[in-house]
Amino acid sequence: MPNTQDCPLCGRQEVPLESIMHRDFGFCPTCKGIFVARAFLPSREEELAIYGMHDNDVEDLGYRNFVRPLVELISSQQDIHHRGLDFGSGPGPVITKMLTEQGYFMELFDPFFHPDTQVLGKRYDFVVACEVVEHFHYPKESFSLLKHLIAPGGKLYCRTTLIPEHIEFSRWHYKNDNSHVFFYHTETIAWIARNIINSQYNIVDRNIVYFTRTC
Repeated sequence: MPNTQDCPLCGRQEVPLESIMHRDFGFCPTCKGIFVARAFLPSREEELAIYGMHDNDVEDLGYRNFVRPLVELISSQQDIHHRGLDFGSGPGPVITKMLTEQGYFMELFDPFFHPDTQVLGKRYDFVVACEVVEHFHYPKESFSLLKHLIAPGGKLYCRTTLIPEHIEFSRWHYKNDNSHVFFYHTETIAWIARNIINSQYNIVDRNIVYFTRTC
């Protein structure tokens, strides 16, 4: 009988696990998420070592071009007086840099690089999580926190690559980063909107998702 684990997002019990490239993964038939088994989650030190290999220069043109579609979406949806939070901003908060250049007020939170928990006691007109949600070890708790940070009527913008329909998961490159531990299907996004954030949602090009909190 295969090893099993509850889904860390929706809590469905005994999801069978499959071994791929020396890590065990589970697929949840309820929320359609795919997750790394608890025994294979990276330690804080391992995560920090991986993040340290990333090039996060806020002036780097390639880095700016990578996040530009998300920045342009935010600036098209949010008034200049709206207050934002860059959640999981990393060591080089390029989104905050680009939005503040346009006149937006932004605050930062990152558990490794900007660990000021005081910002988590406020509410924001919008929250940005760029290449962050795939790192959530406890996605149910993390999305519940994000909901708490968004004022009613506010938005949560996420950039992550959704599970593709056209390729086997075992061949998908996005899973190969050992700090990526939870992966989202379009149906997973709908489940989160319905069951955690109480929101409408939109998916843009399978890389950008935004939730609009309704209550």
